[in-house]
Amino acid sequence: MAMTLMTFVRRNVGPGLAAGALAGILVACGGGNGNGGGSSPSAPEKTGKPGTTQVDVKLVDFKMQLSEKTLKAGAYTFVVKNDGHHDHAMEIEGSGTEQKTRTLAPGESVNLTVSLKDGKYQVYCPVDGHKDLGMKTELTVGGSASTGNGTNTTDGNGY
Repeated sequence: MAMTLMTFVRRNVGPGLAAGALAGILVACGGGNGNGGGSSPSAPEKTGKPGTTQVDVKLVDFKMQLSEKTLKAGAYTFVVKNDGHHDHAMEIEGSGTEQKTRTLAPGESVNLTVSLKDGKYQVYCPVDGHKDLGMKTELTVGGSASTGNGTNTTDGNGY
């Protein structure tokens, strides 16, 4: 019995393509960075700069998320990413420190390296009144460092 091209594709190629597509979807949805439910939190990641520790900052429209909110005194690189639909920036102020990033368009990111002393710091978006809309949080430096998993967010109501 002669097999036509369409029959060959339906019987042999089609299931292979479907399996490959399913495998691709599973890989894209699985894995992750270990911050999913049930995994134990990890220590802050070291960056390429000697002596600095990375703190991830996610800026969304009128909320701010820091991967760590309690730190030990030292040098930190804040990796700031604008995941919102508006321009945002990050400013850190307190204990004699006041530094900020440039304004970031949606999707942009920037690193800000800061040396922090013991004390309380305000971290907020200095763009167009965003701080008053809830894009602010507090950072504590001193004591034992937190190994939070990114759940420290503002809810639009400030500190």
